[in-house]
Amino acid sequence: MHQFFLHIHSYWRWLVLVSMLIIVLKSIIGYKSNSDYNSKDATLRKVTVSILHIQFILGSIIYSFSPLVKTFFKNISENIHEREIRFFAIEHSLMMLIAIVIVTIGAVKVKKQPDIKLQHKTTYVWFSIALIIILLNIPWEFSPLVNRPSFR
Repeated sequence: MHQFFLHIHSYWRWLVLVSMLIIVLKSIIGYKSNSDYNSKDATLRKVTVSILHIQFILGSIIYSFSPLVKTFFKNISENIHEREIRFFAIEHSLMMLIAIVIVTIGAVKVKKQPDIKLQHKTTYVWFSIALIIILLNIPWEFSPLVNRPSFR
């Protein structure tokens, strides 16, 4: 079961990245062109948030079954010094949770933003911060610290 969810999580990340890039770019363009935030923008925001929440659920399932996480908690004092184990047990999980929280807060702030011209800016700021956190905490195959294949 762990491998099944790991594969889905690995492929779903591309949907996360594409949707985040689209919403950030679209919000930059919308803000720079001073256009109104319309129903298509709201739909994109909702879809992007949903995609991220699904990824979080998949990650939570993986976390609960992960042999690396179980190993970490068996002997925290020793395993905290093991880069790969610490990365997946603490760093990756915590930073992705923070990114999800930032996206969720940003989405709520966009909905409550009274100035429709500033909704694009609010989207851009909050979703960009989350995107940077996500990009920095994916175990890319080219990372010298902790890496995984781009496609499992």
